[in-house]
Formats: sequence, structure tokens, C-alpha cells
Amino acid sequence: MDFRVDWSPEAIEDVDSIATYISRDSKSYATAVVNNLLNIARDLKYSPYRGRVVPEIEDELIRERIVYSYRLIYRIKGETITTAAVVHDKRLLNPFVRRISE
Repeated sequence: MDFRVDWSPEAIEDVDSIATYISRDSKSYATAVVNNLLNIARDLKYSPYRGRVVPEIEDELIRERIVYSYRLIYRIKGETITTAAVVHDKRLLNPFVRRISE
């Protein structure tokens, strides 16, 4: 069974901000990072449980995949996967927990 993958507006903003930041130094690297984020998110529909449980939240339905130095965090609900946040791995997750858990 394939799942449907959606993006929250906040996660889209996260990716836009990441692309803008990286492109200051390298447009090609920014493109590579964004493409990898999109490809991994797209592939979640085949195996959503492949990602690890987010340690700070400890909920089996909130998982993450690591892409370069970013955490692509998503929720599984029924047959839908919602990408909730894309966060640099050096940032604290606390400011994002509410939107991730909604």
C-alpha cells in the first residue's frame, strides 16, 4: 500500500529558508539539498516506518529521515504522511515540537 505524502506550509517554508541560506554560497549545493529532501519525502509513501522515531518526542508515528545535516520530520496518520518540519541537526527541536505533534 502506498501512502499519500503531504507537506505542511511550515515545512515548505523551512525548505525555502534552507535553499535561500545555502544558495548564498552555492546555488548548485542548495539545489542538491532541496532535491534530496524532496526525493526522500516522495519515497516515504513506500516505506514510512523506515525513518527513526524522533528521540525528543518518542511517538511511533512521528519519525525522521536525515538528509545531509537536516532532519526531515514527518507524521504518519492513517494512510497520510505529513512532512511537518525540516530542521538543521544542530538546532534544538523544542521550538518545533508543537507544530510537529499537531
